[in-house]
Amino acid sequence: MSDSIRDRVSALMKEAMRDQDKTRLSTLRLISAAFKDREIQNRGTGKDDSLTEAGMQEILSKMIKQRRESAETYEKGGRPELAATENAEIEIIEEFLPRQLSVAEIEAAVSGVVKELDASGLKDMGRVMGALKERHAGQMDFAKAGAIVKNLLG
Repeated sequence: MSDSIRDRVSALMKEAMRDQDKTRLSTLRLISAAFKDREIQNRGTGKDDSLTEAGMQEILSKMIKQRRESAETYEKGGRPELAATENAEIEIIEEFLPRQLSVAEIEAAVSGVVKELDASGLKDMGRVMGALKERHAGQMDFAKAGAIVKNLLG
């Protein structure tokens, strides 16, 4: 992955314009806008306004989470066409993230970190989750990981 996420988004946006793929183009524009919004937000707080790859992955993960919640709400509300749109956007956004770990891989990573940190109770949950986020940013659903950690330590 020699190109940055931003470079890939930009190149694919041009390609989507050429191909007149409206769904892909609008999703890529949303991604680009989210990156710019974060940079502007960082500028206002005096932080370095450039985004790192990890920062971009974090934004993309949040975008996916939002769309999953929206798709679920649309399904419950009897609007499958809107849920399908959200799911199509999720697929496009996921192209820019590393492969997601399966539940079995998450369980293995959690148990490895628990052993490594010698975690013994729920008081250690923060340390375990911090280590997991450091090692598996963008690869793991941390809600699932949190539940697994709680089961192991609780």
